[in-house]
Amino acid sequence: MPSAKESSPAYAGDTPERHVRLFRNGANQAVRIPREFELPGSEALMYRDGERLIIEPIKPRHPKGSPAALLEALERMALDGPIDVEFPDVDAGLLPLDDIDLSEPGS
Repeated sequence: MPSAKESSPAYAGDTPERHVRLFRNGANQAVRIPREFELPGSEALMYRDGERLIIEPIKPRHPKGSPAALLEALERMALDGPIDVEFPDVDAGLLPLDDIDLSEPGS
């Protein structure tokens, strides 16, 4: 049985460089990505940075309002840490409210 380390791919930051060959796939140039460089998910963003070709995984977007989207938002908020801003006094400058009479009319 493979260990957890063997079953999960190592990412480029953990892996030394590797020589790969470019080939043609129809009208496109392509490269096979070795197992140790596999990206999570099914989509990626590709762009140039000078002579470098950068490929970054794209995290899947969860449907708005789904439990997964809520969890992702909470995780992002946790990374920001606590908010040290005092909550504003939203009642400042307002006139006081009148007392409300909850008794039945005519009693």
